[in-house]
Amino acid sequence: MKNCILILCFLLSFTTYAQKKDTSPESDRAYWANLCYKISAPVLSNMSKGELKKNMVVELSPQWDKRDISVTYMEAFGRLMAGIAPWLNLPDDNTAEGKQRKQLREWALKSYAHSVDPNSPDYLGWKGPSQTLVDAAYIATSFIRAPKTLWEPLDQTTKDRYIKEFKSLRTIQPPYNNWILFRGIIEAFLASIDEKPDGLALSLTVRKMEEWYLGDGWYSDGVEYSLDYYNGYVMHPMLVEITEIMESKKMYTAISSDLAIRRMQRYNQLIERLISPEGTFPAVGRSMTYRMGSFQPLALAVWKYGLPKNLTNGQVRSALTTVMKNMFSIEGNFGKDDFLQLGFVGHQPELADYYTNNGSLYLTSLVFLPLGLPADAPFWTAPAEEWTSKRAWSGKSFPKDYHESIKK
Repeated sequence: MKNCILILCFLLSFTTYAQKKDTSPESDRAYWANLCYKISAPVLSNMSKGELKKNMVVELSPQWDKRDISVTYMEAFGRLMAGIAPWLNLPDDNTAEGKQRKQLREWALKSYAHSVDPNSPDYLGWKGPSQTLVDAAYIATSFIRAPKTLWEPLDQTTKDRYIKEFKSLRTIQPPYNNWILFRGIIEAFLASIDEKPDGLALSLTVRKMEEWYLGDGWYSDGVEYSLDYYNGYVMHPMLVEITEIMESKKMYTAISSDLAIRRMQRYNQLIERLISPEGTFPAVGRSMTYRMGSFQPLALAVWKYGLPKNLTNGQVRSALTTVMKNMFSIEGNFGKDDFLQLGFVGHQPELADYYTNNGSLYLTSLVFLPLGLPADAPFWTAPAEEWTSKRAWSGKSFPKDYHESIKK
Protein backbone atom coordinates (compact mmCIF):
# COMPACT_ATOMS: atom_id res chain seq x y z
CA MET A 1 0.00 0.00 0.00
CA LYS A 2 2.85 2.37 0.91
CA ASN A 3 4.50 1.67 -2.45
CA CYS A 4 1.26 2.50 -4.28
CA ILE A 5 1.00 5.80 -2.40
CA LEU A 6 4.62 6.66 -3.19
CA ILE A 7 4.12 5.88 -6.87
CA LEU A 8 0.93 7.97 -6.93
CA CYS A 9 2.73 10.90 -5.28
CA PHE A 10 5.58 10.60 -7.78
CA LEU A 11 3.18 10.61 -10.74
CA LEU A 12 1.32 13.63 -9.36
CA SER A 13 4.54 15.55 -8.78
CA PHE A 14 5.79 14.66 -12.25
CA THR A 15 2.51 15.80 -13.80
CA THR A 16 2.69 19.06 -11.85
CA TYR A 17 6.30 19.59 -12.97
CA ALA A 18 5.40 18.86 -16.60
CA GLN A 19 2.51 21.29 -16.46
CA LYS A 20 4.75 24.00 -15.01
CA LYS A 21 7.39 23.27 -17.62
CA ASP A 22 4.90 23.52 -20.48
CA THR A 23 3.88 27.04 -19.45
CA SER A 24 7.37 28.39 -18.81
CA PRO A 25 8.97 31.11 -20.95
CA GLU A 26 11.67 28.65 -22.04
CA SER A 27 9.09 26.24 -23.43
CA ASP A 28 7.52 29.11 -25.37
CA ARG A 29 10.81 29.79 -27.16
CA ALA A 30 11.35 26.08 -27.83
CA TYR A 31 7.85 25.89 -29.31
CA TRP A 32 8.51 28.91 -31.56
CA ALA A 33 11.89 27.60 -32.69
CA ASN A 34 10.58 24.10 -33.45
CA LEU A 35 7.61 25.46 -35.38
CA CYS A 36 9.83 27.88 -37.30
CA TYR A 37 12.19 25.04 -38.20
CA LYS A 38 9.31 22.83 -39.34
CA ILE A 39 8.01 25.58 -41.63
CA SER A 40 11.46 26.50 -42.97
CA ALA A 41 13.19 23.16 -43.49
CA PRO A 42 11.21 21.82 -46.48
CA VAL A 43 11.86 25.01 -48.47
CA LEU A 44 15.51 25.55 -47.60
CA SER A 45 16.69 21.93 -47.51
CA ASN A 46 15.42 21.45 -51.07
CA MET A 47 16.48 24.81 -52.46
CA SER A 48 20.00 24.47 -51.04
CA LYS A 49 20.41 21.54 -53.43
CA GLY A 50 18.65 23.24 -56.34
CA GLU A 51 15.66 20.94 -55.91
CA LEU A 52 12.84 23.19 -54.67
CA LYS A 53 11.09 23.32 -58.04
CA LYS A 54 11.56 19.58 -58.38
CA ASN A 55 10.21 18.58 -54.97
CA MET A 56 7.86 21.28 -53.66
CA VAL A 57 4.26 20.14 -53.61
CA VAL A 58 2.49 23.12 -55.21
CA GLU A 59 -1.10 23.97 -54.34
CA LEU A 60 -3.01 26.66 -56.22
CA SER A 61 -6.15 28.55 -55.23
CA PRO A 62 -9.35 27.12 -56.75
CA GLN A 63 -9.78 30.67 -58.16
CA TRP A 64 -6.23 30.79 -59.59
CA ASP A 65 -5.96 33.49 -62.26
CA LYS A 66 -3.79 31.40 -64.62
CA ARG A 67 -0.56 33.31 -63.98
CA ASP A 68 2.70 31.40 -64.29
CA ILE A 69 2.84 28.98 -61.34
CA SER A 70 6.61 29.44 -61.10
CA VAL A 71 5.90 32.51 -58.93
CA THR A 72 5.25 29.98 -56.17
CA TYR A 73 8.93 29.36 -55.51
CA MET A 74 10.01 32.97 -55.15
CA GLU A 75 7.04 33.62 -52.90
CA ALA A 76 7.98 30.73 -50.62
CA PHE A 77 11.69 31.61 -50.44
CA GLY A 78 11.42 35.41 -50.18
CA ARG A 79 8.67 35.53 -47.60
CA LEU A 80 10.26 32.82 -45.49
CA MET A 81 13.65 34.54 -45.42
CA ALA A 82 12.18 37.92 -44.44
CA GLY A 83 10.74 36.30 -41.34
CA ILE A 84 13.61 34.10 -40.19
CA ALA A 85 16.53 36.43 -41.04
CA PRO A 86 16.91 37.85 -37.49
CA TRP A 87 16.93 34.35 -35.99
CA LEU A 88 19.69 33.21 -38.36
CA ASN A 89 21.66 36.29 -37.32
CA LEU A 90 22.23 34.93 -33.81
CA PRO A 91 25.65 33.36 -33.10
CA ASP A 92 26.09 29.60 -33.14
CA ASP A 93 25.75 27.56 -29.96
CA ASN A 94 25.45 23.88 -29.07
CA THR A 95 21.81 23.93 -28.00
CA ALA A 96 19.15 22.05 -29.96
CA GLU A 97 17.88 25.41 -31.21
CA GLY A 98 21.40 26.49 -32.16
CA LYS A 99 21.85 23.40 -34.28
CA GLN A 100 18.54 24.05 -36.05
CA ARG A 101 19.53 27.66 -36.66
CA LYS A 102 22.98 26.78 -38.01
CA GLN A 103 21.51 24.22 -40.39
CA LEU A 104 18.93 26.68 -41.72
CA ARG A 105 21.59 29.36 -42.19
CA GLU A 106 23.82 27.01 -44.20
CA TRP A 107 20.88 25.99 -46.37
CA ALA A 108 19.79 29.62 -46.79
CA LEU A 109 23.16 30.86 -48.06
CA LYS A 110 23.23 28.10 -50.68
CA SER A 111 19.62 28.87 -51.57
CA TYR A 112 20.38 32.57 -52.12
CA ALA A 113 23.02 31.57 -54.65
CA HIS A 114 20.65 29.21 -56.50
CA SER A 115 18.02 31.96 -56.61
CA VAL A 116 20.04 34.15 -59.00
CA ASP A 117 22.17 31.55 -60.81
CA PRO A 118 20.80 31.22 -64.37
CA ASN A 119 22.32 27.74 -64.57
CA SER A 120 20.57 26.48 -61.43
CA PRO A 121 17.32 24.50 -61.63
CA ASP A 122 16.12 26.79 -58.83
CA TYR A 123 16.85 30.08 -60.58
CA LEU A 124 13.81 32.08 -59.59
CA GLY A 125 11.44 33.85 -61.95
CA TRP A 126 13.19 37.20 -62.07
CA LYS A 127 12.05 37.74 -65.66
CA GLY A 128 8.51 36.67 -64.88
CA PRO A 129 5.23 38.54 -64.20
CA SER A 130 4.84 41.67 -62.09
CA GLN A 131 4.38 39.45 -59.01
CA THR A 132 8.17 39.14 -59.05
CA LEU A 133 8.39 42.66 -57.63
CA VAL A 134 6.49 41.60 -54.53
CA ASP A 135 8.65 38.69 -53.53
CA ALA A 136 11.93 40.21 -54.60
CA ALA A 137 11.01 42.87 -52.04
CA TYR A 138 10.84 40.24 -49.31
CA ILE A 139 14.25 38.91 -50.35
CA ALA A 140 15.59 42.48 -50.10
CA THR A 141 13.96 42.75 -46.66
CA SER A 142 15.79 39.64 -45.50
CA PHE A 143 19.11 41.25 -46.46
CA ILE A 144 18.15 44.46 -44.63
CA ARG A 145 17.30 42.51 -41.47
CA ALA A 146 20.50 40.44 -41.34
CA PRO A 147 23.13 42.00 -43.64
CA LYS A 148 26.20 40.60 -41.88
CA THR A 149 24.82 37.06 -41.85
CA LEU A 150 22.91 36.81 -45.12
CA TRP A 151 24.32 39.45 -47.49
CA GLU A 152 27.99 39.91 -46.67
CA PRO A 153 28.93 36.18 -46.75
CA LEU A 154 27.64 35.83 -50.35
CA ASP A 155 30.33 35.61 -53.01
CA GLN A 156 30.77 38.64 -55.26
CA THR A 157 29.24 36.95 -58.30
CA THR A 158 26.05 36.23 -56.37
CA LYS A 159 25.94 39.78 -55.00
CA ASP A 160 26.38 41.24 -58.48
CA ARG A 161 23.59 39.05 -59.79
CA TYR A 162 21.22 40.25 -57.06
CA ILE A 163 22.03 43.88 -57.75
CA LYS A 164 21.40 43.35 -61.46
CA GLU A 165 18.12 41.51 -60.86
CA PHE A 166 16.86 44.09 -58.36
CA LYS A 167 17.59 46.95 -60.77
CA SER A 168 15.91 45.10 -63.64
CA LEU A 169 12.61 45.24 -61.71
CA ARG A 170 12.48 49.02 -62.19
CA THR A 171 10.60 48.33 -65.42
CA ILE A 172 7.61 47.08 -63.39
CA GLN A 173 5.20 49.89 -62.59
CA PRO A 174 3.42 49.10 -59.33
CA PRO A 175 -0.24 50.01 -58.92
CA TYR A 176 -1.10 52.78 -56.45
CA ASN A 177 -1.58 50.59 -53.40
CA ASN A 178 0.69 48.70 -51.00
CA TRP A 179 2.79 47.61 -54.01
CA ILE A 180 4.63 50.92 -54.03
CA LEU A 181 6.36 49.74 -50.86
CA PHE A 182 7.79 46.73 -52.69
CA ARG A 183 9.52 49.03 -55.13
CA GLY A 184 10.56 51.27 -52.24
CA ILE A 185 12.11 48.54 -50.07
CA ILE A 186 14.21 47.24 -52.98
CA GLU A 187 15.53 50.75 -53.63
CA ALA A 188 16.18 51.17 -49.91
CA PHE A 189 18.22 47.98 -49.85
CA LEU A 190 20.27 49.18 -52.82
CA ALA A 191 20.89 52.43 -50.96
CA SER A 192 21.98 50.48 -47.87
CA ILE A 193 24.78 48.77 -49.82
CA ASP A 194 25.78 52.04 -51.50
CA GLU A 195 24.32 51.18 -54.88
CA LYS A 196 22.69 54.27 -56.35
CA PRO A 197 18.95 54.02 -55.66
CA ASP A 198 16.07 55.52 -57.61
CA GLY A 199 15.53 58.51 -55.34
CA LEU A 200 12.29 59.52 -57.03
CA ALA A 201 10.76 56.09 -56.41
CA LEU A 202 11.75 56.24 -52.75
CA SER A 203 10.39 59.76 -52.31
CA LEU A 204 7.08 58.96 -54.00
CA THR A 205 6.66 55.80 -51.92
CA VAL A 206 6.84 57.73 -48.65
CA ARG A 207 4.77 60.67 -49.92
CA LYS A 208 1.95 58.40 -51.06
CA MET A 209 1.92 56.58 -47.74
CA GLU A 210 1.63 59.93 -45.96
CA GLU A 211 -1.34 60.79 -48.18
CA TRP A 212 -2.96 57.47 -47.28
CA TYR A 213 -2.55 57.79 -43.53
CA LEU A 214 -6.04 57.59 -42.01
CA GLY A 215 -5.19 58.23 -38.37
CA ASP A 216 -4.93 56.20 -35.16
CA GLY A 217 -2.19 53.99 -36.60
CA TRP A 218 -3.95 52.89 -39.80
CA TYR A 219 -3.03 53.42 -43.44
CA SER A 220 -5.38 52.97 -46.36
CA ASP A 221 -4.23 50.53 -49.04
CA GLY A 222 -4.49 53.08 -51.83
CA VAL A 223 -7.30 55.57 -52.24
CA GLU A 224 -9.98 53.24 -50.84
CA TYR A 225 -9.76 51.71 -47.37
CA SER A 226 -9.88 47.91 -47.14
CA LEU A 227 -10.50 46.16 -43.82
CA ASP A 228 -7.79 43.51 -43.77
CA TYR A 229 -4.31 42.89 -42.40
CA TYR A 230 -2.19 44.59 -45.05
CA ASN A 231 -1.07 47.19 -42.49
CA GLY A 232 0.62 44.18 -40.91
CA TYR A 233 1.65 42.15 -43.94
CA VAL A 234 3.31 45.07 -45.72
CA MET A 235 2.68 48.68 -44.85
CA HIS A 236 3.97 49.41 -41.35
CA PRO A 237 7.10 47.23 -41.41
CA MET A 238 8.28 48.21 -44.88
CA LEU A 239 7.62 51.90 -44.32
CA VAL A 240 9.57 51.86 -41.05
CA GLU A 241 12.53 50.11 -42.66
CA ILE A 242 12.49 52.33 -45.75
CA THR A 243 12.48 55.56 -43.74
CA GLU A 244 15.27 54.33 -41.46
CA ILE A 245 17.54 53.65 -44.43
CA MET A 246 16.64 56.92 -46.12
CA GLU A 247 17.57 58.85 -42.98
CA SER A 248 20.80 56.90 -42.55
CA LYS A 249 21.75 57.91 -46.10
CA LYS A 250 20.76 61.57 -45.53
CA MET A 251 17.85 61.36 -47.96
CA TYR A 252 14.76 63.53 -47.44
CA THR A 253 11.73 61.56 -46.29
CA ALA A 254 8.21 62.97 -45.91
CA ILE A 255 7.63 60.67 -42.93
CA SER A 256 10.42 60.47 -40.38
CA SER A 257 11.38 57.03 -39.11
CA ASP A 258 10.32 58.17 -35.63
CA LEU A 259 6.85 59.05 -36.91
CA ALA A 260 6.57 55.78 -38.84
CA ILE A 261 7.50 53.83 -35.71
CA ARG A 262 5.05 55.73 -33.48
CA ARG A 263 2.23 55.01 -35.92
CA MET A 264 3.22 51.34 -36.03
CA GLN A 265 3.25 51.18 -32.26
CA ARG A 266 -0.27 52.59 -32.08
CA TYR A 267 -1.34 49.91 -34.57
CA ASN A 268 0.32 47.33 -32.33
CA GLN A 269 -1.73 48.45 -29.35
CA LEU A 270 -4.87 47.83 -31.38
CA ILE A 271 -4.00 44.48 -32.96
CA GLU A 272 -3.02 43.08 -29.55
CA ARG A 273 -6.59 43.84 -28.46
CA LEU A 274 -7.89 41.84 -31.43
CA ILE A 275 -6.53 38.66 -29.85
CA SER A 276 -9.50 37.08 -28.08
CA PRO A 277 -9.43 35.71 -24.51
CA GLU A 278 -9.15 32.23 -26.04
CA GLY A 279 -6.18 33.18 -28.23
CA THR A 280 -7.79 33.64 -31.65
CA PHE A 281 -8.12 36.63 -33.96
CA PRO A 282 -10.75 37.73 -36.54
CA ALA A 283 -10.61 35.98 -39.91
CA VAL A 284 -11.35 39.07 -41.99
CA GLY A 285 -10.25 40.47 -45.32
CA ARG A 286 -8.23 39.20 -48.24
CA SER A 287 -5.12 37.09 -47.82
CA MET A 288 -6.23 35.63 -44.50
CA THR A 289 -4.33 32.49 -45.56
CA TYR A 290 -1.14 34.39 -44.61
CA ARG A 291 -2.00 33.28 -41.09
CA MET A 292 0.35 34.72 -38.41
CA GLY A 293 1.84 37.28 -40.82
CA SER A 294 -0.91 39.59 -39.54
CA PHE A 295 1.21 40.22 -36.44
CA GLN A 296 4.42 41.23 -38.22
CA PRO A 297 4.42 44.82 -36.81
CA LEU A 298 4.09 43.48 -33.27
CA ALA A 299 6.85 40.95 -33.91
CA LEU A 300 9.06 43.66 -35.44
CA ALA A 301 8.55 45.89 -32.40
CA VAL A 302 9.49 43.06 -30.03
CA TRP A 303 12.68 42.32 -31.99
CA LYS A 304 13.90 45.83 -32.75
CA TYR A 305 12.01 48.72 -31.12
CA GLY A 306 10.47 47.53 -27.88
CA LEU A 307 6.77 47.34 -27.15
CA PRO A 308 4.46 50.37 -26.93
CA LYS A 309 3.07 51.57 -23.62
CA ASN A 310 0.55 49.33 -21.86
CA LEU A 311 1.94 46.18 -23.49
CA THR A 312 4.37 43.90 -21.67
CA ASN A 313 6.69 41.17 -22.87
CA GLY A 314 4.86 38.53 -20.85
CA GLN A 315 1.44 39.33 -22.23
CA VAL A 316 2.51 39.63 -25.88
CA ARG A 317 4.54 36.41 -25.78
CA SER A 318 1.66 34.57 -24.11
CA ALA A 319 -0.89 35.93 -26.58
CA LEU A 320 1.12 35.12 -29.70
CA THR A 321 2.11 31.68 -28.43
CA THR A 322 -1.51 30.82 -27.66
CA VAL A 323 -2.63 31.94 -31.12
CA MET A 324 0.15 29.86 -32.74
CA LYS A 325 -0.83 26.77 -30.78
CA ASN A 326 -4.51 27.22 -31.59
CA MET A 327 -3.69 27.63 -35.27
CA PHE A 328 -0.99 25.03 -35.84
CA SER A 329 -2.42 22.28 -33.61
CA ILE A 330 -5.18 21.79 -36.18
CA GLU A 331 -4.58 19.10 -38.78
CA GLY A 332 -4.15 20.28 -42.36
CA ASN A 333 -1.83 23.28 -42.03
CA PHE A 334 0.94 21.08 -43.42
CA GLY A 335 0.63 18.72 -46.34
CA LYS A 336 2.92 16.25 -48.07
CA ASP A 337 6.57 16.63 -47.02
CA ASP A 338 5.47 19.34 -44.55
CA PHE A 339 4.94 22.11 -47.10
CA LEU A 340 2.25 24.57 -46.01
CA GLN A 341 -1.24 24.08 -47.39
CA LEU A 342 -3.92 26.62 -48.30
CA GLY A 343 -6.03 27.69 -45.36
CA PHE A 344 -6.35 29.93 -42.32
CA VAL A 345 -6.54 27.26 -39.63
CA GLY A 346 -6.02 23.86 -41.19
CA HIS A 347 -6.62 23.02 -44.85
CA GLN A 348 -9.26 25.37 -46.30
CA PRO A 349 -8.41 25.91 -50.00
CA GLU A 350 -11.69 27.70 -50.63
CA LEU A 351 -10.36 30.65 -48.59
CA ALA A 352 -7.47 31.28 -50.99
CA ASP A 353 -7.65 34.37 -53.20
CA TYR A 354 -7.15 34.23 -56.96
CA TYR A 355 -3.48 35.21 -56.58
CA THR A 356 -2.67 32.75 -53.79
CA ASN A 357 -0.57 29.61 -53.98
CA ASN A 358 0.96 27.76 -51.08
CA GLY A 359 4.24 29.62 -51.59
CA SER A 360 2.31 32.77 -50.62
CA LEU A 361 1.59 31.27 -47.20
CA TYR A 362 5.18 31.54 -46.02
CA LEU A 363 4.33 35.11 -45.06
CA THR A 364 3.30 33.51 -41.77
CA SER A 365 7.04 33.31 -40.96
CA LEU A 366 7.06 37.07 -40.36
CA VAL A 367 5.76 36.44 -36.84
CA PHE A 368 9.08 34.76 -35.92
CA LEU A 369 11.10 37.98 -35.79
CA PRO A 370 11.37 37.81 -31.96
CA LEU A 371 13.50 34.68 -32.33
CA GLY A 372 16.21 37.16 -33.35
CA LEU A 373 16.45 38.10 -29.66
CA PRO A 374 18.73 35.92 -27.54
CA ALA A 375 17.09 33.39 -25.25
CA ASP A 376 17.86 35.51 -22.16
CA ALA A 377 16.11 38.61 -23.54
CA PRO A 378 13.18 39.91 -21.44
CA PHE A 379 10.67 38.88 -24.09
CA TRP A 380 11.57 35.26 -23.48
CA THR A 381 12.28 35.36 -19.74
CA ALA A 382 9.45 37.57 -18.46
CA PRO A 383 6.73 35.73 -16.54
CA ALA A 384 3.65 34.90 -18.57
CA GLU A 385 0.83 37.42 -18.26
CA GLU A 386 -2.74 37.65 -19.45
CA TRP A 387 -3.22 39.79 -22.55
CA THR A 388 -5.68 42.66 -22.77
CA SER A 389 -8.87 40.92 -23.88
CA LYS A 390 -8.28 38.01 -21.52
CA ARG A 391 -8.08 40.45 -18.61
CA ALA A 392 -11.05 42.43 -19.86
CA TRP A 393 -13.33 39.41 -20.21
CA SER A 394 -12.43 37.99 -16.81
CA GLY A 395 -13.41 41.18 -15.01
CA LYS A 396 -9.85 42.26 -14.23
CA SER A 397 -8.34 45.70 -14.53
CA PHE A 398 -6.95 46.56 -17.97
CA PRO A 399 -5.78 49.80 -19.69
CA LYS A 400 -8.51 51.92 -21.24
CA ASP A 401 -7.92 52.71 -24.91
CA TYR A 402 -8.03 56.16 -26.52
CA HIS A 403 -7.66 57.57 -30.01
CA GLU A 404 -4.18 58.97 -30.68
CA SER A 405 -3.44 61.74 -33.14
CA ILE A 406 -0.07 60.88 -34.74
CA LYS A 407 0.41 63.44 -37.52
CA LYS A 408 3.91 64.79 -36.84
